[in-house]
Amino acid sequence: MSHAKGGRRERELVNALDEAGFAVMRAPASGAATDRELPDVLAGDGDTFYAIEAKSSAGDPIYLTGEEVEALTYFAQNFGAKPRIGVRFDREDWYFFHPADLHVTDGGNYRVKKKTALADGTDFPEFVGDSAKVTLEEVDQPDAGPDEDVVRVLNAVKQGVMEVEEAAELLE
Repeated sequence: MSHAKGGRRERELVNALDEAGFAVMRAPASGAATDRELPDVLAGDGDTFYAIEAKSSAGDPIYLTGEEVEALTYFAQNFGAKPRIGVRFDREDWYFFHPADLHVTDGGNYRVKKKTALADGTDFPEFVGDSAKVTLEEVDQPDAGPDEDVVRVLNAVKQGVMEVEEAAELLE
């Protein structure tokens, strides 16, 4: 990916985070303009602070060097932020990962496949707190059944121990 395209993607992320209510800044030339390794984006909303290494690709997969991830983690720890890898594939939204959740190659580099990003990544709305991920297992949970207190009240009515009006008041 060209540096120009990478810069456009980083600015796109900065603008989206800004619109979501984060105070955000892009580190100019992240690392190239200084001897220190800096994350691409710093963002915070007053409660949560992120140091983000942003990567985008037209293809699949996205690779990061071990040094990039180590520098991000080191900076985030010293800065008091959460380290995150933000990935964006063409025609897809941004997805975010904690560095520990990425696949490590035999050579010590990190890899994110598009399929993995879509399946396991934190999407932008969840990242900024606008939604929460619900897994298929959570959706497919069998119904726990009726509330036990409601069943007791209805049984009391059925057995004639309680009047319907009294039960209705209890269940309100």
